[in-house]
Amino acid sequence: NETVKIQPEPLTQSAYIYIKAIPPLSNCSPAPFLHFPFRILLQTLTLSSAREKNRLYKMLELRLVQGSLLKKVMDAIKDLVNDANFDCSSASFALQAMDSSHVALVALLLRAEGFEHFRCDRNISMGMNLGNMAKMLKCAGNDDIITIKGDDGSDTVTFMFESPTQDKIADFEMKLMDIDSEHLGIPDAEYQAIVRMPSAEFMRICKDLATIGDTVVISVTKEGVKFSARGDMGSANIVLRQNTTEKIQPEEATIIEMNEPVSLTFALRYMNSFTKATPLSNTVTLSLSAELPIVVEYKIAEMGYIRYYLAPKIEDEEEETKPEA
Repeated sequence: NETVKIQPEPLTQSAYIYIKAIPPLSNCSPAPFLHFPFRILLQTLTLSSAREKNRLYKMLELRLVQGSLLKKVMDAIKDLVNDANFDCSSASFALQAMDSSHVALVALLLRAEGFEHFRCDRNISMGMNLGNMAKMLKCAGNDDIITIKGDDGSDTVTFMFESPTQDKIADFEMKLMDIDSEHLGIPDAEYQAIVRMPSAEFMRICKDLATIGDTVVISVTKEGVKFSARGDMGSANIVLRQNTTEKIQPEEATIIEMNEPVSLTFALRYMNSFTKATPLSNTVTLSLSAELPIVVEYKIAEMGYIRYYLAPKIEDEEEETKPEA
């Protein structure tokens, strides 16, 4: 009845297993009786240790109940940026990347509080092709729960889609990429004018003006905000005035905060690309200041935001790029 204590591998030091050793028979060596149960026990310890290692190496797991939100986010950035690093920390899941022309920058922030489950054991950057990621996310239903999983040292990331009733579970594995990118520090700036307006209205304006010309002039004055375009076929001007009456819902109102008038010119090709984030928010905020990039921001509920930065067109540069007669 001797008690034997076996201490497993360091990964499972907290678990001590006690067994009763089998007493030897009078005419037999104790070895045949002891070796078999010990062999079974050691095999069990090895399996337990493997499970513990797998649990410890699973360093990233993000579970988003509103999976459609992630699909909308990808639709909003995949045409602007081809490849990018997703930066995950204990506080957020974020992305910052520039387009291939280095004219526009997109910054995405999804805070940990917006996920049902958020685990990131250490800061990590995962390089992904956004087009491929968007294709995988399209395989998820709009009501599906999406979970993102990653292992330490792995060159793949797993997307798991669960139906609300959990009667269907699918997982897709995508290869990660090594992407060299420099994280830009974006300083806080005071803007000369800030315009908050319905995102659907902004999308409609950009789409309509693109039929007239390639650029839009955004002018903010006391009278309101004016969007102007000019092309070979003619010109167009759309003016929105501030309206905050009680009859108008907050998301339908146009609110203008202006320290001084400002007028800047931007490429409509990029503006129309930014409006693909419209499904994420009912409102959009435009922050403008002379000689600074415009900031087009869409709030993602209480979870975070997606911001686009676009450098204004400068008249001197436009004149230099025109071909000589």
